[in-house]
Amino acid sequence: MIEVRGLTKDYGSFRAVDDLSFQVKDGEVVGFLGPNGAGKTTTIRVLTGFHPASSGTVRINGYDVVQDSLLVRSTLGYLPEQIPLYGDLRVQEYLSYRAGLKGLGGKERRREVEAVMEAAGVTEMRRRLCSQVSRGYRQRVGLADALLGSPKLLVLDEPTSGLDPNQRRKVRDLVRSLKEQHTILFSSHILSDVEDVCDRILLIHRGKLRAAGTLDELNLELGGEELRFRVEAQSQEVAALMQELLPGVEGSLDEEKGWTRASYRIPPHASVDSEALSLTLGKAFFQKGRPLSELWIHRPSLEETFFALTQDREVAP
Repeated sequence: MIEVRGLTKDYGSFRAVDDLSFQVKDGEVVGFLGPNGAGKTTTIRVLTGFHPASSGTVRINGYDVVQDSLLVRSTLGYLPEQIPLYGDLRVQEYLSYRAGLKGLGGKERRREVEAVMEAAGVTEMRRRLCSQVSRGYRQRVGLADALLGSPKLLVLDEPTSGLDPNQRRKVRDLVRSLKEQHTILFSSHILSDVEDVCDRILLIHRGKLRAAGTLDELNLELGGEELRFRVEAQSQEVAALMQELLPGVEGSLDEEKGWTRASYRIPPHASVDSEALSLTLGKAFFQKGRPLSELWIHRPSLEETFFALTQDREVAP
């Protein structure tokens, strides 16, 4: 659906996107992440035909975004971060106007407007002026606009930004409901939203692709899961037992008043079932008369993964 090869975008002497390449397959919902200034918005503007690339190629649904610009635009729906609604038009009037710009007319236009209002949950606002709807409904009207014409690809730039928790949940539910009919590129700073709705993640940093894959795959890049426990035993005894269970793997041990708090990262290449390991560990200490007071497997959140992969983001280039 999306194929980006060697995309570079310069603004004078500043390089916003640097030799960026990635793919989004048909039917995927892909989170597009990066710290401020990473090049996300620039990339999206090139994808949607707002800015030309300095070099490289971008193809959407098989069409080149430069040579086949109109065909590309006809196959995608775009929700920008700042939604340019016309405040003097009512919601239904605005969507009807936008449908006309997209080549829809007559009964087809009316039918399409009704369908997208229903899908986006703005039917009850149809007679409300765009200037009088809340921020949450503005996002929904923007989504309804993006859905006009049944595009194969939806590009959503910060669709939940500035919304309260209830509004964010409704927008997430809406995006999830669109998964089966559309390929979606979902750009957001709200990592929990990305984690909630996306199948795969693209993370860019300083204009370059830093990581790509599912959350589990990105976690493997950081070293995998972490086994954490607290046991009534000396640190030397804990270290010896863990060497039997995980030979060669070092951990962090903190001894306090006869108890040891331990943390062992399970490396991806170890091919160890963390659930089975935790059961084995609990039994081993129990048999030695050393009770465990805590035992859990820590899987890095998307926020932890994001920070680890972009932690130098404040350093000037």
